[in-house]
Amino acid sequence: MRSPIIIALDFPGKKEVESFIEPFEGQPVWVKVGMELFYEVGPDLISILKEKQFKIFLDLKLHDIPTTVHKAMKRIAGLEADMVNVHAAGGTAMMKAAIEGLNEGTRNEKRPLCIGVTQLTSTSSQMLRDELLIHEPMQNTVCHYASLARDSGLDGVVCSPLEVPQIKKVCGSAFLAVTPGIRLAGDDKNDQKRTADPAAAQQLGSDFIVVGRSITQSLDPLKTYLNIEKEWGLQHETTNS
Repeated sequence: MRSPIIIALDFPGKKEVESFIEPFEGQPVWVKVGMELFYEVGPDLISILKEKQFKIFLDLKLHDIPTTVHKAMKRIAGLEADMVNVHAAGGTAMMKAAIEGLNEGTRNEKRPLCIGVTQLTSTSSQMLRDELLIHEPMQNTVCHYASLARDSGLDGVVCSPLEVPQIKKVCGSAFLAVTPGIRLAGDDKNDQKRTADPAAAQQLGSDFIVVGRSITQSLDPLKTYLNIEKEWGLQHETTNS
């Protein structure tokens, strides 16, 4: 069993990534490659991480017309990342096109997991109402997007831990909830609004948690990672099975 902890590699370039991941090599660890890093280093980084046995969440948040997303996902599938995503706000046709593209481009037997971003964890209820002109409550909006994602064939959604119980109720327990905005006790929330600590995220039903600065800016990142595993009741030895 692999750990549900996804480390966000929020670094500016390849050199910083290679230095950071060295203590984690040989461990069954998920990492997230976001836009900044992918646009700087490119697809070669995915190959490097796969060679070192990391599981990869390629976090590019595609949001475009269905044809463009279909073609992009067909090529992304060839990178052999393990999880990819789109913005659920792109609509049903776009999300279905994403799955079609992944299926066409997958080289192995199983396509990457595909999840939909509901509302970014930096979005507040006030922003939803005043800037995006969405007057439904945040939870209603997120659950509606999650339902669209499920009906479009996606495997789950990205959401705040606070919204997981209702999403599971609406979409079923097997529908994945990947939750960023995870902070350890005493950490600064920075630009995140709807956050939780790892233990709370587990209790709320998160399947994966994305942890960035709490690990990457730690004086001992591996120790911090293992401590979060312990909060989930995982022992380091069991994650190698």
